[in-house]
Amino acid sequence: MKFTAAQIAGILNGTVEGDEGVEVSKLAKIEEGSKGSLTFLANPKYTHYIYSTQASITIVNNDFVASNDLSTTLIRVENAYKAFSQLLEYYNQVKMNKTGIENPVFISESAKYGENLYLGAFSYIGENVKIGDNVKIYPNVYIGDNVSVGNNTILFTGAKIYSETLIGESCVINSGVVIGADGFGFTPNEKGEYNKVPQTGNVVIEDNVDIGPGTTIDRATLGSTVIKKGVKLDNQIQIAHNVTIGENTVIAAQTGIAGSTKIGKNCIIGGQVGIAGHIIIGNNVKIQAQSGIGRNVKDDETLQGSPALNYGDFNKSYVYFKNLPKIMERFNIVEKKLDNE
Repeated sequence: MKFTAAQIAGILNGTVEGDEGVEVSKLAKIEEGSKGSLTFLANPKYTHYIYSTQASITIVNNDFVASNDLSTTLIRVENAYKAFSQLLEYYNQVKMNKTGIENPVFISESAKYGENLYLGAFSYIGENVKIGDNVKIYPNVYIGDNVSVGNNTILFTGAKIYSETLIGESCVINSGVVIGADGFGFTPNEKGEYNKVPQTGNVVIEDNVDIGPGTTIDRATLGSTVIKKGVKLDNQIQIAHNVTIGENTVIAAQTGIAGSTKIGKNCIIGGQVGIAGHIIIGNNVKIQAQSGIGRNVKDDETLQGSPALNYGDFNKSYVYFKNLPKIMERFNIVEKKLDNE
């Protein structure tokens, strides 16, 4: 796709200084700009690059004053950083504005879907599936029986949605996500072997949830595993059966949450955190990366370490821990002196 400076200025409510007809078809950092690319200048530390950049168009703040000649066409806006972000969003909308049903696909006769559906090739839509308006389902997506997908939701290539899953509106389900697979439920028998416990529940994903590639969310044994509205999940996260994650909580990559744990709203959980099962984590909790949580956590706590401590206590303890060899040397010296007296 190509855009002229005039078109971009129209989208951003900006003004062109230079060639209104110059075209761009790609984005670039200002220091890496080349002919046909669009860039922006927001950080004063990068100002010197605007005089050497080969980018065809550069978005700048209205108050930018050039001290040397420029080869790039300027688009002046109130806030260059926000304008560039707005343009990225617009570009994504245009790029992803696909509709229609490709071939081959399988759609069950009992499935229903709304207007402006995009369904990519080799996708599978099971029985009694309900799909809303403006949904985009990319190639090789599997959607099992009795699944519901809300308006404006996107399922990227290779997502797997098992039966009975309910997905809300304006969600983003990335490649490799598996929602609704059986939870890890086994019970030992008298022979020391493990018998599978049937997992008969489902997964409920509320509105405006983003789920990163490779993340897995298990169906409940009974009832529902619930991801509430506004939750943002990074890549390769494991969420076990019957977990509930509260509104607007964000979780970084490689975190694992064991079964039946309840996490409150507005929590921030770092990468590689391990959370034990059957515990309750309150609202507004912050958990630092690589922490291990094995107990209930009250509202507004900040934790670090494994097993996790209050963040302030952890930092104080770490001062002693990192100096432990020196402390032990001093202790041994004192102990020898006492033994010799």
